[in-house]
Amino acid sequence: MVPASKFKRYLPKDYVELVDYGPFGKDYSEVGVKNMGTFKELVEEHPMCSGCWMAYYIKIIFAALPNPEDTVTIGTAGCGRLAISQAAVPFIYGNYGDQNAMASGITRAFRLRFPDRQKDVITIAGDGGMMDIGFSMTMHAWFRREKFTTIMLDNEVYGNTGGQESGMSIEGAVLKMSPKGKNFGKMPAMQLAITAGCVYVVKMSPTNINKSAKAIRRAIFAARKLGPTFIHVYTSCNIEYSIPTPDVFRDAKEMEKGRFAFEEFMTPEAKELFAVVESKKKREVS
Repeated sequence: MVPASKFKRYLPKDYVELVDYGPFGKDYSEVGVKNMGTFKELVEEHPMCSGCWMAYYIKIIFAALPNPEDTVTIGTAGCGRLAISQAAVPFIYGNYGDQNAMASGITRAFRLRFPDRQKDVITIAGDGGMMDIGFSMTMHAWFRREKFTTIMLDNEVYGNTGGQESGMSIEGAVLKMSPKGKNFGKMPAMQLAITAGCVYVVKMSPTNINKSAKAIRRAIFAARKLGPTFIHVYTSCNIEYSIPTPDVFRDAKEMEKGRFAFEEFMTPEAKELFAVVESKKKREVS
């Protein structure tokens, strides 16, 4: 939202800078991922570890938002919330694992309170918060066809609490607090999301920022009109898996060839919606 010029001097300086130099009220072609570094971004500083691939992807999420001034993010305990909570977008910190339950209520409240204004709700959490402790609330939000986007930052470990295995760790994974190795395989999150009714689902390793941003934007656009959407993204924990900082990108590229090879599912209704939305954007740019 762009404030009237007479009111600018009464508003917080940070907000005014996001209007004047940042993405608030701007077209995506001006402030999207292709232009990162040329405008005031929603995430500038964060306390994540050096070389953290999760922090890199979180910056992409916020740079890809269609309407950041009308977006709310919801998260829970985990590494990701350290950067998500630093963004210039309202953030709600829920009890461990209840982020999708909270998003259900907030999405419904927004539709009642702002019937003529689009408000985007996005849950962003790690594999532990999303698929272990929050599993039931994640699934039930999808079964109920709640209209918001879910993004799982999968580092395949409880990186925030010392290195325990999660449901998303691979079979045989030996970690600091799981020294005997995990004795069952990785949960099929993508298949679960499709079965539960998500209208758009992506699994990927985010090595290409344009491809990553396109998936995020598609997920948000589909959630507005059709129902729940889900992005399952690889965000390595270079600390718990002992990946040297210079090798973090190489590791992500290797994952892209294996268990995080790009997969995209969409319902016929979602495909039709994307054709309309994306062709409209192309016409606006030309």
